Amino acid sequence: MIESIVRFSVRHKLMVFLFTATVAALGIFSLTRLPIGATPDVTNNQVQVITTSRNLSTLDVEKFLTYPVEMEMANLPGVREIRSVSKFGLSVVTIVFDDDMGTYLPRQLIAEKIEAASENIPDGFGKPFMGPVSTGLGEIYQYTLEVKPGYENRYNSMELRSIQDWMVKRQLSGIRGVVEVNTWGGYLKQYEVSVDPAKLKALNVTLNEVFSAVSENNNVSGGSYIERGGQSYFVRGEGLVENLEDIQNIVVKGRPGNPVLVKDIAEVKFGHANRFGAITGNGEGEKVMGQVMMLKGANPKAVIDRVKEKVAEVQEPCPMEFILIHSWIAANLSDVPLLPLPKT
Repeated sequence: MIESIVRFSVRHKLMVFLFTATVAALGIFSLTRLPIGATPDVTNNQVQVITTSRNLSTLDVEKFLTYPVEMEMANLPGVREIRSVSKFGLSVVTIVFDDDMGTYLPRQLIAEKIEAASENIPDGFGKPFMGPVSTGLGEIYQYTLEVKPGYENRYNSMELRSIQDWMVKRQLSGIRGVVEVNTWGGYLKQYEVSVDPAKLKALNVTLNEVFSAVSENNNVSGGSYIERGGQSYFVRGEGLVENLEDIQNIVVKGRPGNPVLVKDIAEVKFGHANRFGAITGNGEGEKVMGQVMMLKGANPKAVIDRVKEKVAEVQEPCPMEFILIHSWIAANLSDVPLLPLPKT
């Protein structure tokens, strides 16, 4: 057999050369398309169901949030393990499935069960939702927003957080292979209405009336359309709050000729949400950081290259000329051997 192969190869040198060159070319092409990562993702096939609540204790979270979700997920097909973590205001239930079920079939089955679990959770306690299609090793890129030297007084940590949430995050979220962009650090901007109890009592207004007035006067509604002269005019009522002055002029209680406005009984100002941590770096104080999560099973190197290209584009537009985006790759691909990722 071997003698026949050698004799054929000697007689047909050109054909053997072309065959060898083709195989080598296909090998080089496959090498360039191979998903490469610093650490192969060996995470099992799992889905997380998260429920948040602002005011429930750990015991109440376990009783009213975690337990109903666990009971609904117990009878799903292909479930290998269910584990949970209950903390103050947070419930995380992890459901582990068989690997042969794939990535999206378990999420479809859980989506059907989440509705049933929500019915067993009291109103106002929280609503369960699934975590992103990523894994614990999906954190591939991180960056911080910093003010350029000489412009430190132009932006504070709250304004940097707003730039991250409304500009940088939205543009990075559209990258192929990116499943989520998280924000860490800074202060989450809020509109605060600080009510004066003495003025409430003097004007005979209750706190519930203030709360209802502010919440109900921030909406948009449609009123169908009117046909006239061959044209259609759409009717809409716009009551969106856009600035502090709009909140100050909301009517809390109507009185003939002298309505009570929010500014008559409260101080309206910018504030921030309560936070339980902060990000610091290089001994320079607080930072605002972004964290890019990769889609499960995507090519890390290709996704990182696309993120780096997009970050360079985001750096240009106004007001980004005063902001520096310092980035680094969470999984450094330059100092480790090339390891193929397992197929999912």
